[in-house]
Amino acid sequence: MNTVETLTLTRDETANILVMEDETTVAKGLEMVLSEAGYQVALAATGHSALDTMFEKQFDLLVADLRLPDMDGMDVIKLVKQKWPDTEVVVITGYSSVNSVVTSMKLGAYDYLAKPFSEDQIKESIRCALGMKEEKQDLAHKIAERVETEEDKLIQKREVIRVLNRAAEDTDFWVDLMEHGPIALDEYRLSHEARAAITSGDLNWINTHVGELTQKQLMFIFKRLEREAW
Repeated sequence: MNTVETLTLTRDETANILVMEDETTVAKGLEMVLSEAGYQVALAATGHSALDTMFEKQFDLLVADLRLPDMDGMDVIKLVKQKWPDTEVVVITGYSSVNSVVTSMKLGAYDYLAKPFSEDQIKESIRCALGMKEEKQDLAHKIAERVETEEDKLIQKREVIRVLNRAAEDTDFWVDLMEHGPIALDEYRLSHEARAAITSGDLNWINTHVGELTQKQLMFIFKRLEREAW
């Protein structure tokens, strides 16, 4: 490997990387280069030891040699992507072929480097792979937030309707709600805005966030508004 200036640390360079390589010289060289770049690096000389190590500790990325003394590197990659799908994989091999490139990509490897490669090449490959991992995580987080937001909207709608239906049927609850406002709503999963809209009779908020109400559901709101007007 060529000696190059150590890269400036970035957010992804605190990642945990497992190097699966049976050639001691290559493995030690990668450990030195990647450690100097700020990564946390572990080594495994066989496929079985790599899998055992991954069961003991979570890794962000696997640098995987394909020819190992105990098993096919492709089999390791397949197991890793099945068990730890969020772990990115960069393949390194001295026996590159079109078939192995296609197979590794199908298994979920991010990149494929033929030996010999430079420090710049392996660093750039890992940097891009970890960047892709972060993008996937950010997307998953955004999707989860969107789902949570939609779920919250449904919960708010359901809870507001529950309150208004109960107010129309339960005189004691109606009086409690009229006199004590938000305190009477403690048992319901309502946001601050929803509590305020119910107790103040804010029809604009309710129509926007809940939708059109039945005459029965509107009874408390009308009574509330009448009381305020009086």
